[in-house]
Amino acid sequence: MKMKEKISIDEFDGKKFKIRFVEEDDNRKAVLTHYLHNIDNGLKEHYEKEAKQYIKEIVEYKNEEDSFNIAADVALQQLLFEVENVPFPTPEKYTFKFIDLFAGIGGFRLAMQNLGGKCVFTSEWDDNAKKTYKANFGEVPFGDITKKSTKNYIPDGFDVLCAGFPCQAFSIAGKRGGFDDTRGTLFFDVAEIIKEKRPKAIFLENVKGLRNHDKGKTLATILNVLRNDLGYFVPEPQIVNAKDFGVPQNRERIYIVGFRNDLNIDSFTYPKSETERVVFKKVKEKKVVPTKYYLSTQYLQTLVNHKQRHESKGNGFGYAIIQDDEISNAIVVGGMGRERNLVIDKRITDFTPTTHIKGEVNREGIRKMTPREWARLQGFPDSYIIPVADASAYKQFGNSVAVPAIQATAEKIIELLNF
Repeated sequence: MKMKEKISIDEFDGKKFKIRFVEEDDNRKAVLTHYLHNIDNGLKEHYEKEAKQYIKEIVEYKNEEDSFNIAADVALQQLLFEVENVPFPTPEKYTFKFIDLFAGIGGFRLAMQNLGGKCVFTSEWDDNAKKTYKANFGEVPFGDITKKSTKNYIPDGFDVLCAGFPCQAFSIAGKRGGFDDTRGTLFFDVAEIIKEKRPKAIFLENVKGLRNHDKGKTLATILNVLRNDLGYFVPEPQIVNAKDFGVPQNRERIYIVGFRNDLNIDSFTYPKSETERVVFKKVKEKKVVPTKYYLSTQYLQTLVNHKQRHESKGNGFGYAIIQDDEISNAIVVGGMGRERNLVIDKRITDFTPTTHIKGEVNREGIRKMTPREWARLQGFPDSYIIPVADASAYKQFGNSVAVPAIQATAEKIIELLNF
């Protein structure tokens, strides 16, 4: 396996030693950062043995007489600084614990921490998303949650399971649509964790289309598993729109909430829409954005032609320009997510292309939204770090949950759990 090394030379009591941080494609960085985040509470034992072994491996002696204990302690302090000196650390006085599955860039985590929660386990398979997650929370997510080796890292005793799991088709023809019939889907991995760990509550998020997927059979199977096989009170799932919770984006997602039956919770009310709607102007960049976000004349003409062809056939496909007093369309992964959310911004003064384009920079002021504007559309604060290239940033925010909508719903869950 090809590895990258980050080496620092440190000195203790006049002796120098070398600390070698090895970047590898495995769960060891996740183990270490999870250990450091829990070093002051009872959960550290869950990660401690493996984490200490990793610390031992990354310490490389410059002189034979150097004490390992000294080097390891300094390495530990350096690593602790790295995981704690982040924009969104764990609340000092947390009141409940949760896990973050299919974590993406931490939309669920941000919402739950805002409510006083502590994340004790997180998983995400995408490397670029992991990079963004670590930059903001100081923690590296574990990898593929479908692997038993990854599930083994999940501690006992957490209160809420959060998961924005991808939707997959179930093969349930001629079957009862129970727990075993979900094998081979990502929902099965969520259900398996629920079955083993028995959290007090669950909070799942998915695309709106889940409600009608496979003529409603997919959702029916999920609800049957949660209610009958796993023993959770699950009220009727609800479609929640981000625009109702303080962000100017028309983004509908289905939320599924559940409570363990022994808690005797038999009712749940989803949060109501906020009365005040906000518009794009609230999240628009305050300064002139770089020229690279403005469309070329040729690209713009291609979009115009494409839309006209579809309109002639009676279709509504094509680009859309969001005015300052309007709400954006849903931001999604892919070029269409950006093309359906163009804006007019005539503050540009330098029309010199900064990237390779065909044609010239358009003079109408039509540009793409920036990644930071997408972050704001999803409710991420401006202190949220975007450490990746634009292409990855658009993908990450397009895949994310809308933080304010998640937080409003999670608040209702926490109220019933009486922490």
